[in-house]
Amino acid sequence: MPSAVQTLDISPVGRVEGDLDVRVNIQDGVVVDAWTQAELFRGFEIILRDKDPQAGLVVTPRACGICGASHLTCAAWALDTAWQTEVPRNAILARNLGQLVESLQSLPRHHYGLFMIDYTHKNYSSSKYYKEAVRRYAPFTGANYEIGVTISGKPVEIYALLGGQWPHSSYMVPGGVMCAPTLTDVTRAWSILEYFRREWMEKIWLGCSLERYEQIKSYDDFMAWLDETPHHANSDLGMFWRMSIDCGMDKYGQGHGRFVSWGYLPHEDKYQKPTIEGRNAAVIMKSGVYDGRSDTFKLMDQNFTREDTAHAWYDEPGGLHPFDRKTVPTQKNAVDMGGKYSWATAVCHDESGRLEAGPLSRQLIAGGKHGESWQHYDPLVLDMYKKLGGASVMLRHFARMHEGVKLYRQAEHALREFRLNDPWYIKPNERDGRGWGATEAIRGALCHWIDVKDGKIKNYQIIAPTTWNVGPRAADGTRGPMEQALIGSPIKDPSDPVEVGHVCRSYDSCLVCTVHAHDAKTGEELARFRTA
Repeated sequence: MPSAVQTLDISPVGRVEGDLDVRVNIQDGVVVDAWTQAELFRGFEIILRDKDPQAGLVVTPRACGICGASHLTCAAWALDTAWQTEVPRNAILARNLGQLVESLQSLPRHHYGLFMIDYTHKNYSSSKYYKEAVRRYAPFTGANYEIGVTISGKPVEIYALLGGQWPHSSYMVPGGVMCAPTLTDVTRAWSILEYFRREWMEKIWLGCSLERYEQIKSYDDFMAWLDETPHHANSDLGMFWRMSIDCGMDKYGQGHGRFVSWGYLPHEDKYQKPTIEGRNAAVIMKSGVYDGRSDTFKLMDQNFTREDTAHAWYDEPGGLHPFDRKTVPTQKNAVDMGGKYSWATAVCHDESGRLEAGPLSRQLIAGGKHGESWQHYDPLVLDMYKKLGGASVMLRHFARMHEGVKLYRQAEHALREFRLNDPWYIKPNERDGRGWGATEAIRGALCHWIDVKDGKIKNYQIIAPTTWNVGPRAADGTRGPMEQALIGSPIKDPSDPVEVGHVCRSYDSCLVCTVHAHDAKTGEELARFRTA
C-alpha cells in the first residue's frame, strides 16, 4: 500500500542572487509532483517604459550581477536591429570576447561555489569518493574549492580591459563598442587567458592538455580517456564523473526532453549589418530546437515565442508574443498552487511547447546537422544523451563544464582576429522600429525585444534562461521544465532533501532581484508587491 503523500516547501533553494522556492509532493521516498516559484518581482520592463532607447544598455546589465555582459549584448543587438546599424568586425569580436570571458568566469564559480558543495553532503558518506570530495570541495576549506573560486575572477579581468569594469559595464553600444584596445591590452589579455588555462583548465579540471581533450568525440572516447591515465581519472572532471555515477546522479532529473538555444557569437564577417531574420545564418554556435523523443532538430525562430500567464501573477491575456505584452503585474499576489503562483511566465514555443534552456540544450543542438555547414558542430553530448538514456543531473552539469574548452578557443579567436587600426564604432542613425537581440548566457537562452516609437521605448521585454526553466504550469497543465525534472527524484531524508537542490542547481537556477517600481523624480511609489 502506498504511503501518504508528504508535502515539502523549500525556500530558498538557490545559492545565488534571487530566490527560487520549490514545493514537492513525496510518496514512498520519491517526488511525485512539483511546483517552482519565482517569488521576486523583476519589473525591468516597467522601469524602461518611455525611457530613452539606449536606457536598456545601462539598466539591463543590472538585471544580473553574473550575466551582465549577456544582457548588455542583447540590449545592444536589439537596438542594432531596430536602428538598422552597421557594426564593425572589431566590435563584433569585442562584444563576443566580453561575453566569453564572463561565461568562463562562471564555470569554476558555479562548479565549486554552488554545485560540488552538495557532494560533501552526509547522504554520500558511504561513497568511496566521499572523503576525497570533502577534501576537495568542502565550502571555504576544500583545497580545490579555494583554487576554483579564486581563479574564477581571472577571466573577467579581460572584460575590464574592454569595459573598464566588471560587472555592470555598458561598453557595447548600437554601432559598435566604446573601446579600442591597444596592443598592450591584447597582450595582457592573452597572458590572463593562458594563466587560466595552465593553472586551472589543464592542471586541475582536465588533467590533460586542451588538445587531448578536444580529441574526444563520443561517449566511448570519453570513457577511454577517463581510464587512460590517473591524471584523467583524478582530475576534477574525472572525480565529478566517477562520484556522480557512484551516487546515482545519472538516474534522475530528466525533464521534458525538448530543448532550445538561440545560438550565440555572431560571426565577425557575417553579421555586420544585423537583422532579426539574418541572425540564424550568422552565429558561430547555431540555434535550434531539439526534440529528444523524435531525435529531430530545427532552427529556433523568435516569432514562435509565447508567454503563458495562466499560472503567473500578471493580469493580461496568455499566449502572447513578447512584442504584444504589456507587463501588467497582479497587485495582490496570493499563492495558489492550483491557480497563480509565480512571477515567472510559462515560456513556450508555439509549435513545440515547453522547452528546456541551458548548456545541455546548447550541447545537444551542437550535435545536430541542421544550420549552416560552417557553424560549430560537436557530437559528444548528443551521443552521451542517447547512450545514457536522456538528460540527468549529471549530464546537465557535464554539458556546462564541457563547453569551457570551446569558450576558451573562441576567446583566443577574438584576440587573434582583432585589427587594431580598423574601426570599432560606426555612428548609427536613430529611428523608430522594432528590434530583437539574443544570446546564450552561461545558464541558457536570453533575449530582449524593444519597440521604439517617437524616440522612446514603447515596449521592452526580457525572457531570461531561468524564465524558460522555472516557469510555472502552462494553461494546459503542462509542468515547467524544472518542475518536470523533479519528478522521480529520490528523497533519502525529507528533513534535508538535498536531491531537490541537485536538480535545481543542475539548471543553475538564478532568479534576478526584485524591484519596486517608483518615480525617481517625485519619489512616488507606483506599486508594491509581496515578495515572501
